Amino acid sequence: MCLAVPGQIESLYADNDTPMGKVNFGGVVKEVCMVYLPEVQIGDYVIVHVGFAIHQIDEESAQATLESFAELGLLDDELEDLRVSGEDS
Repeated sequence: MCLAVPGQIESLYADNDTPMGKVNFGGVVKEVCMVYLPEVQIGDYVIVHVGFAIHQIDEESAQATLESFAELGLLDDELEDLRVSGEDS
């Protein structure tokens, strides 16, 4: 399954002029391209698809989404999928 798990931006940087960031998904940190959301800041929450941040959401919505996934028993499996996919990220 591929859920849209919100992640919080920990750092922002450029890689060959491409805006990038490190995004924390419940303890799993992934490198994410920020080209579609150049206005995001450290601490913001984003939805990521195939390595690209595609939508910014507020903290309240991010927390509510994470709580709902946890209540449904979906969060742990999704975080494990993130953990094992591209472990070199």
